[in-house]
Amino acid sequence: MSLLVVHSISLPPGVYGGPEIEQFFTNRLDWDAHPYFATIRGMRVSAHFLVRRDGGVVQFVSCDRRAWHAGASSWRGRENCNDFSVGVELEGLEGERFEPPQYEALADLAVALGRRYPIEDVAGHEDIAPGRKGDPGGGFDWPLLRSCFGRRGVMHWGFPDSATRRNGPPRA
Repeated sequence: MSLLVVHSISLPPGVYGGPEIEQFFTNRLDWDAHPYFATIRGMRVSAHFLVRRDGGVVQFVSCDRRAWHAGASSWRGRENCNDFSVGVELEGLEGERFEPPQYEALADLAVALGRRYPIEDVAGHEDIAPGRKGDPGGGFDWPLLRSCFGRRGVMHWGFPDSATRRNGPPRA
């Protein structure tokens, strides 16, 4: 695993804190519980981790196994990012801001992953599947993540070029 891919998800969209994301990734979602679920019915996707709004981390797939989070994708000339990446879902909507505990938890997770795997880069789903995916989106504060990484000594990882231009929405 040489790439960490950052995603965003909320189920139903804009609703946080419920069991639906975990149910979705473990194939236990009640498709009739919300009208939105009909639009994703039958999707077979997975991620290695979920970072909740409060910074809680849930693991779904061992990092020694492939998760199906990237879809059609490429990074730095390599196709099929599922083959060489760890997928981390942040509870949130693309375009909206994420919570400070999520950045801290993501940085802690990255440090732990970096101790075990030769991770070289971190990118958003939008960076590995441009035009097809838009998460984590403009609300994701890449400079804040870089700062969190830096405080933990993870300065050698590459970031997408767009990470230096996106600052996310202003913090309240």
